[in-house]
Amino acid sequence: MTIAVKNINKRFGDFTALNNVSLDFPTGELTALLGPSGCGKTTLLRCIAGLEHPDSGQVLLDGKDASDRHVRERQVGFVFQHYALFKHMTVFENVAFGLRVKSRAERPSEAQIKKKVMDLLGLVQLDWLADRYPPQLSGGQRQRIALARALAVEPRVLLLDEPFGALDAKVRKELRRWLRRLHDELHVTSIFVTHDQEEALEVADQVVLMNKGNVEQIGAPDQVYNHPASPFVYGFLGNVNMFHGRVHEGVITTGGVALDLPSHGETQDSKGIAYVRPHELDVDRYTPGADGIVVKLRRAHAIGPLAQLDLERADNAEMIEAVIPNERFSHLGLKEGETLVVRPKRLHVFVDEGTAI
Repeated sequence: MTIAVKNINKRFGDFTALNNVSLDFPTGELTALLGPSGCGKTTLLRCIAGLEHPDSGQVLLDGKDASDRHVRERQVGFVFQHYALFKHMTVFENVAFGLRVKSRAERPSEAQIKKKVMDLLGLVQLDWLADRYPPQLSGGQRQRIALARALAVEPRVLLLDEPFGALDAKVRKELRRWLRRLHDELHVTSIFVTHDQEEALEVADQVVLMNKGNVEQIGAPDQVYNHPASPFVYGFLGNVNMFHGRVHEGVITTGGVALDLPSHGETQDSKGIAYVRPHELDVDRYTPGADGIVVKLRRAHAIGPLAQLDLERADNAEMIEAVIPNERFSHLGLKEGETLVVRPKRLHVFVDEGTAI
């Protein structure tokens, strides 16, 4: 099924949840709606499902306006953050529920229901729990049962609202890998909402970044991470250091330090912000006349393969976070309080807080 939304607007009182949003969702792919709380991602998902009605605009399913179609007619499966399983029903009956409530003409036979449910429980690797009740299951198991129940009615679109938000970090990581494998097997067009950038970048084929009811950027995970379209996207996707300064003829000056920007040699005395991710910084001991940003090492967290360094700038501007291999940290023998110098290996600059360089 092809899914698209055209010029969707939705307000709740004075709050604009969706501001003229238009998107196409690739058939058979897994799309992540990513953004902070209140950005409109769940409202958009609920509009697609038919659980909310936009103030204006269209939801198009297979190219046809579905705005007046009841949620049951949209052939969508919906998985909520908090499972929404029936506690008084067994796992088997929870998964079978959507099949049993079909009209008599569409309802499968009991034998067909049993086979379908057991096949789905096998697919989510929980067929051995068919006779258990939801309170007897772990959070991860309950979410997989909720997914099996959504798939039972053979939806043409699968919608997931923060599906792993109520789970601890280790279980989240296991389940998102499992969801990716399951999607690769089923190829159901899927849209999931998350505020976790790592989750979106790891699982999705396409990422839609949202902010204050607007779409900031659409693209493959590597595209939005490596080529962010706005300061918001850069700041939201992973840790980042910001350097405020002036851009003039291929150089940005920040805190008295000049950093080369050869790709922007024509810019004349403009305000700019340079973004550098922690792993894009070279770190060395300071020597007089060294080229770079002078800092003091305030704290080092060197556990595992990487060392995270909290660095205080000599000009008392924003703190800088650098990440270097633990092997190099040990080789340098750095101590807290030492004066160091950092040099960006890669700068991503926005001039006038809006135009990417």
